[in-house]
Amino acid sequence: MKILAVDLGRARTGLAVCDGNEVLAFPAGVVAEWNREALLRKIAGRAGELSVGEIVVGLPRNMDGTEGPSARAAREFAQALRGLVHVPVVMQDERGTTITAHNYLNDTDTRGKKRKAVVDAVAATVILENHLAYRRNHPAGPAEK
Repeated sequence: MKILAVDLGRARTGLAVCDGNEVLAFPAGVVAEWNREALLRKIAGRAGELSVGEIVVGLPRNMDGTEGPSARAAREFAQALRGLVHVPVVMQDERGTTITAHNYLNDTDTRGKKRKAVVDAVAATVILENHLAYRRNHPAGPAEK
């Protein structure tokens, strides 16, 4: 099944998608949108275009596992998205994904404007890779709703 991952941001939201066999995850672009309702519509539209069977929204927990304002905003966003799509919307812990994305970009010597343009999509790819690993290791158990 194809899965869409969302790395929610204030100004830019990264997207990633996997192949139908859930093996390869790759960046699917960045949505530059400040307006929450417009962002919801754009992501729902993208999910339809890609014919995904599930959407994963990154959950930005604090390093100690607690949830702050950003996590609450992500949960609210996921709930609103559930009202616009006909596929499951689940949450995936995203602790450390932005750091990992920056490390990948450092390894490829991606700098400047190009880096800013792709870091959110790379972070979404890391979220999706983590979700795919979870699914492989927990075939009977759902991810966090």
